[in-house]
Amino acid sequence: MTLPGTTDALPTRPQHTFRSVFPVLALCWLAVFFDGMDVNIYGAVMPHMLEDDGLGLTTSTAGTIGSWTTFGMLIGALTAGNVTDWLGRRPVLACSMTLFSIGSALCAMAGTTTLFGAGRFIAGLGLGGLMPLCLAMVMEFAPPRRAALTTGLLMTSYHAGGMAATVLGLTVAPSAGWRWVFWAGVLPAMIAVPLLLKLLPESPGVLLSRGQRKQADQVADRYGLPRPTAVASPAAGARGRLDAVLALFRPESRWATPLLWLASFCGLLLVYGVSTWLPTMMKASGYGMTSSVSFLLVINAGGIVGMLIAGRAADRFGPVRVSAIWFTLTAVGALLLKSHLSLGLTYAVVAVTGVWLFSAQVMVYATSNSLYRDSERATGLGWVTGVGRAGAVVGPSLVGTLASNGSESWGFIAFALAGVTGAIAIALVPAAGRLGSRARTGPVPETVPTDA
Repeated sequence: MTLPGTTDALPTRPQHTFRSVFPVLALCWLAVFFDGMDVNIYGAVMPHMLEDDGLGLTTSTAGTIGSWTTFGMLIGALTAGNVTDWLGRRPVLACSMTLFSIGSALCAMAGTTTLFGAGRFIAGLGLGGLMPLCLAMVMEFAPPRRAALTTGLLMTSYHAGGMAATVLGLTVAPSAGWRWVFWAGVLPAMIAVPLLLKLLPESPGVLLSRGQRKQADQVADRYGLPRPTAVASPAAGARGRLDAVLALFRPESRWATPLLWLASFCGLLLVYGVSTWLPTMMKASGYGMTSSVSFLLVINAGGIVGMLIAGRAADRFGPVRVSAIWFTLTAVGALLLKSHLSLGLTYAVVAVTGVWLFSAQVMVYATSNSLYRDSERATGLGWVTGVGRAGAVVGPSLVGTLASNGSESWGFIAFALAGVTGAIAIALVPAAGRLGSRARTGPVPETVPTDA
């Protein structure tokens, strides 16, 4: 029996554990797997593309095209983060995957670098929207006090996809040509999109913001989540979109938000700079073609291990501390790679650098989860990833410019500087949050991270 004016009694439902939300995690894992595969395909086949006289690709043009991809990601991330609470996360996620499948198909058919670049830009639009959507979903469905670990588990799929791209680059590209590797990027539209539309639940917070209280409660009950409240749901309409962006600069996050953006800039400069150019840089350093492409496989394998380690460490020590240390260690690894070490030692350095490099950026996302309120999470993640995409634009272009001048080794110096800057920026986030809290005039809605 329920009291007048109250909601219906809660039905029997599963406990909020990894098992109860496994379908959501699995579907988002699949989506990010294809994201990682598409991002790493370009770097895996670039040495072969540079040798294709018919395409006319040069090192300078290759860097520019890499920046077109990440510029598309920037637009996609900023757009998706602001429309997902209006249109729904599931349809926007399906559209994102369809877009980068179309872009990959254009790349496979391209006869000129201009058409190839257009394909990469379209793929970037889809890729940019996919990551913040999946992150927002898994953070919303994550078990209590397991947001960082859940984020780390999700991002292992990015590196699994990167390893799959490298295997395709090592096996398919030499025998069948680089174009067939890009045809593999059409698989998401054929495999993942139908599964997402049929099986992925909509966000309870988004459903509540549309006035669909019954559906929101049903989804929450099915997966063992707390039923959403009005304060946890995003505001509807154009005014709600604007308010969500302005809320990122409320007193508690006014100074922390720009620092998160800077850390994300540095992290994504590293991620996309390395993913695009590592094989070519290592080949220029004197390693063979097979070894150079294999380094991309090894660094992504290290990335999977790093996600598991960083997720558990962050749940215990806090994502800020882990991210700052990981950024610093990435800088050390980049400097070591500048030296021409023995092949076995180089493989080891590449592997451990992968452990630190990718999860440093993911812990920036985990930090944003503790900084922003539930109603701001999708927008906050969209802007952290979107503004950070500027770094993803700079990374491939910068190293491409260096490569065209025969100075690939200076790319490792640029990566080291990005690591140090990212470490400083993320380490200052808790102090910035405390500074903003002292300046506020109202109550603090949620605590800011204080684990620096």
